[in-house]
Amino acid sequence: MTETEATDWKPDEVEALAVDGLRWLLSVARETGDGGLGWPTRPSDDELNPMLYSGTAGVVPVLLEAWRHFGDDSYADAALRAARGLAESVESWEDDSLYFGRTGMALALRAVHDDLGDKAAGTAAGRALELVRAGFDGTRWGELFELMGGNAGIGLGALLAGADDLAVQAVEPYVRTAERTAAGVQWQHRPGAPGRLHHISHGTLGIVYGLAAVGHAADRIDLVELALAGAADVVSRDEAEPGGFLAPHSDPHHRPDIVARHNYGWCHGPAGDAQVFRLLRDVTGDPVWPALADRCWHSVTHSGLPNRLRPGFWDNNGRCCGTAGVLALAGDRIAEQGDSPGFARILVADIAAHATRDADGARWSNVEHRASPSELEPQTGWAMGNAGIVRELLRHVRIGRGGDPGYAFAWPDQPVPRAQATDPIRPAGEDVDVAS
Repeated sequence: MTETEATDWKPDEVEALAVDGLRWLLSVARETGDGGLGWPTRPSDDELNPMLYSGTAGVVPVLLEAWRHFGDDSYADAALRAARGLAESVESWEDDSLYFGRTGMALALRAVHDDLGDKAAGTAAGRALELVRAGFDGTRWGELFELMGGNAGIGLGALLAGADDLAVQAVEPYVRTAERTAAGVQWQHRPGAPGRLHHISHGTLGIVYGLAAVGHAADRIDLVELALAGAADVVSRDEAEPGGFLAPHSDPHHRPDIVARHNYGWCHGPAGDAQVFRLLRDVTGDPVWPALADRCWHSVTHSGLPNRLRPGFWDNNGRCCGTAGVLALAGDRIAEQGDSPGFARILVADIAAHATRDADGARWSNVEHRASPSELEPQTGWAMGNAGIVRELLRHVRIGRGGDPGYAFAWPDQPVPRAQATDPIRPAGEDVDVAS
């Protein structure tokens, strides 16, 4: 249960909260050249941020979600203006990755092209991927070598954009850089890193996701087998009580002074691990993977979250490392397996309890218990802010009303619910040439 009583919020009430979240998000947008829109990470920041992780590219999906959900063209107009702002950043931005760079920008631009018919957005998406191609040095694009900032994420983004050759090129270097372990393989996520990370955001399972998705789509059995070897390494590190699954953050433990050994969110915990296991289920058909996803869910639901049990435990509302990311998995399980919505309702009630609502709308402040004041400024984007939270609230409303449990924008590392998917990697209707 939550710290407050777990009120059963009705779909209309959750929808009203989401509308308030959208209102605040639009109120802090800034105009760019040529009538575009952009968002900073925080309203107090001087610079606009184009990233999928924490900026404008991550806001576009929730605008498309709101347009589809409500049928209100004002959200489509905002998405079109956001695409104009993103297009202005394609040439000048210096990162090529999925979450921090041009690959994520290309996916957001392509979504605007596909959903709203905006040819300029499609052209800008194509140009972004051209620049990504040009940035490859034969092994990597930069310091990071994982899903968020490196090859695995670029491979996933290229795959969703229909650039299969670039997707294969991105993940093939993992074949020659894999480090053998007693149970499988692992990878160094950045040069000089003493420890090895294990989960989806920066660790082995994120690389596993990229290898499995690209390998399956390209009919490259060697890449799928390498993905399975990486998954086997992480599975061998399970430290959960019977019935659960809980691998450590890293080995040797990275920054034990500030990083907990076990976490539960999307980024470094079983809420994200389960997404990888869902994909491996779809790729291989092996029943071991849905069983592992169930064990992940057991650990999540028995961890105590979303209660804030102690300083530093579960003090984030967002999609990356907080409550909204767990809600995403809860929705997937309801859609695929007919899970009871009870835990999802607890998560929604907790998100509602931590919202600040006033005349400006609704927004969420995360907590850094080591800082004073500990309450952080609200953020706008997918990872820690309104965009990621509102997107999950709108989906929860549709599920509660018996509607479509899918999204307007298929997130690269969240498998489409199996009952909805014609292809486990690429949803139907996503084969438009971004350069057209």
